[in-house]
Amino acid sequence: MILAGDVGGTKTSLALYRREARGLLRDRVATYRSREHAGLDPILRDFLSGVGSVERACIGVAGPVVDGRCLLTNLDWEVDEASLRRTLGVREAYLLNDLQATASSLPFLQESDRATIQEGEADPCGNMAVVAAGTGLGEGFLVGSGAGYIPLASEGGHVDFAPRDDREMRLHAFLREKHGRVSVERVLSGPGLHDIYRFLREGEGVAEEPGIAAEVAGREPQRAIVRRGLAGGPGACAETVRIFCSLYGAEAGNLTLQYLATGGVYLGGGIAPALLPALRRGEFVSAFLDKGRMRDLLSRVPVTVILDPAAPLLGAASFAAAGGVLPRSPGFRS
Repeated sequence: MILAGDVGGTKTSLALYRREARGLLRDRVATYRSREHAGLDPILRDFLSGVGSVERACIGVAGPVVDGRCLLTNLDWEVDEASLRRTLGVREAYLLNDLQATASSLPFLQESDRATIQEGEADPCGNMAVVAAGTGLGEGFLVGSGAGYIPLASEGGHVDFAPRDDREMRLHAFLREKHGRVSVERVLSGPGLHDIYRFLREGEGVAEEPGIAAEVAGREPQRAIVRRGLAGGPGACAETVRIFCSLYGAEAGNLTLQYLATGGVYLGGGIAPALLPALRRGEFVSAFLDKGRMRDLLSRVPVTVILDPAAPLLGAASFAAAGGVLPRSPGFRS
């Protein structure tokens, strides 16, 4: 058995995978609310209660992993490989950044796990990248090599937000007043979606129907903004979604250029699947391609939304099974 984990500020998902002749098959999965637990160890013990021995493990965590240890960015937990090995009683336990784990799933995704934003023409030996907006913003990539793909971590979500026009400069000023330094995660995340809406309402005076404004002021503002924004129209929710898609496209284009991701760029996390109709409307691709002399290069790069929420688990299990270098033509299945 291979234990795979995806640990974030909101939830922790764990799964067991079995090795079969045709690849990896998921055997068991469970999800826990992270903040209801003091750390990862009690969750692992609960999940593995009554389970036989685990052969090896790989856990993806939402934060930078340095020397086998991570202090999660949005959760007061510290996780380290040595503790994992002791708790699980295994010799091989890997701790990855969560986007490194998600990137590890890219060669193994099935057609049903993906939705196309831009067709492109993938370089079969090219690098691949993933950018995932959710509770925060994560980025990771795969480097192609003669032996296969090597997944690498990034903390690209914390680079500076670079405004592209006058309105985005005003958005930057609005966010700087609220947060101080403004990273790209401040706009491309669930909280960022809400802050864009606040900017439009408070800073730009964009109107909103009273009933919709009251819904956004409720317990789940991001969900309300997405639901109302997908309907289109002139209100603040619809404009928030348009701005968010444009910013997402711009950052995906940046990522493609930074990592020369000619093998394709993937949108992970929970927001992209929810916004799929809007991502296909035009603002995303327009911003993705708007890179001057690099426009032709970007027009050939496939852009794909990851639909499978268990992709980070599949990636973690695949990383553990392969020992860190992923085959190009695998037979793994989730």
